[in-house]
Amino acid sequence: MRSARLEMALESGAFVVPPEGDVVVLAPQAGDDLSALPKLRVVVLTGFKPDYDHFQRLGYRMDTARATAAVLCLPRAKAEALALIAQAFSLLPAGAPVLVDGQKTDGPEAVLKLACAAGIAHGEVISKAHGKAFVLRAGPAPAGWTAAPRRVAGGFVTRPGVFSADGPDRGSELLAAVLPDKIKGHVADLGAGWGYLARAILARQGVTSLDLVEADREALDCARENITDPRAQFHWADATGFKPARPWDAVVMNPPFHTSRAADPELGAAFIRAAHRGLLPTGTLWLVANRHLPYDRILTPLFRSVEDIGGDAAFRLIRAANPIRARL
Repeated sequence: MRSARLEMALESGAFVVPPEGDVVVLAPQAGDDLSALPKLRVVVLTGFKPDYDHFQRLGYRMDTARATAAVLCLPRAKAEALALIAQAFSLLPAGAPVLVDGQKTDGPEAVLKLACAAGIAHGEVISKAHGKAFVLRAGPAPAGWTAAPRRVAGGFVTRPGVFSADGPDRGSELLAAVLPDKIKGHVADLGAGWGYLARAILARQGVTSLDLVEADREALDCARENITDPRAQFHWADATGFKPARPWDAVVMNPPFHTSRAADPELGAAFIRAAHRGLLPTGTLWLVANRHLPYDRILTPLFRSVEDIGGDAAFRLIRAANPIRARL
């Protein structure tokens, strides 16, 4: 686990925390144990709202003024990992230590090789608990490492690390193609990402307002650039617990089904329950899901009408209408 490598790096002297200044921890996940660090000096930086809320509840500061060391929790996407290193370097004085940590599946060896090729000084490599950690010394970020927006099909802007950064995913394309022109009123896009489905929703003239709800701040920032329609309202929030100011006439969504890196159908189920809670009694849910996910057992007790409306070998398109309310 991450905490074991962090403790070993501190105890061995491979990672030395300076006596003053903040220790920035970039992109930790809920459940990561940071107790080996001096809590009063720790600042957590994350753009994923559930993780942000978790560490804020634990009493960590969530912004920094002057940092002298950093701990970086590697994501799996290489471009995102390099962008996080560049971000860490930008927050620190030259030569400050950055402990880079990741499970083997996060590719720490590949990141270390790139750092070596770029001439970045590094310390010993700590291997423990199916992962590796090593210290880099802050300096100018190598060319191309800083996160930069990119243009993809349709003229959309994305950034490294956001879901489907190279272009719209197949499930969203299928769902956008079957949305009827008759969608109207107050609509939600739960897990809106960088705005692909939102643009398709707002093409329906009967839509009066659209809540884009997204937990990834980078993705939501992209959506703000991609969607300039005044009917759109942007919410940095965990969709599974989001409560609309007023009920929705329709919800459109391509929910995630991974928690961290493990498949977790319950995450998609939580999105379905959130849609159910937020819809009017006459409301409709439009959903795309991987065919292997057992969503029927969630949808059937919650909606009076559930039907397949298309898809392909990998994806189901589902329309669920008229939420069932429990009788008190």
